[in-house]
Amino acid sequence: MAKKEINNDELLANIIKGIEEVKGNDIDILDLRAIDNTVCDYFVICNGNSNTQVNAIVSSIQKVVSKELKDKPWHVEGNENGEWVLMDYVNIVVHVFQKHIREYYNIESLWGDAKITTIENKY
Repeated sequence: MAKKEINNDELLANIIKGIEEVKGNDIDILDLRAIDNTVCDYFVICNGNSNTQVNAIVSSIQKVVSKELKDKPWHVEGNENGEWVLMDYVNIVVHVFQKHIREYYNIESLWGDAKITTIENKY
């Protein structure tokens, strides 16, 4: 059975919805499409205030994307400690950090050529 092709815009919207449902903070979308040799089209980066909230954000994203698009991540890693969880949806990779870990690694600066869109917190 052929896998249904998921639209990046729909997937991005549902990932953002999943983050916002559990009050994830500081959401940035890095558009990597104009950069040569990238592993995906977009990074979505956000943070929570604790390992419990990080894991809640990850669960919420999975629930929303599964319900709305019948899709699941190809790979998830980092759930064990809840400091930095990576969710790989192939074309979109989601990084969910605790705030201090995000500040330490500063992924946005590593992709300085990317177009960054910041989503304002709704709360």
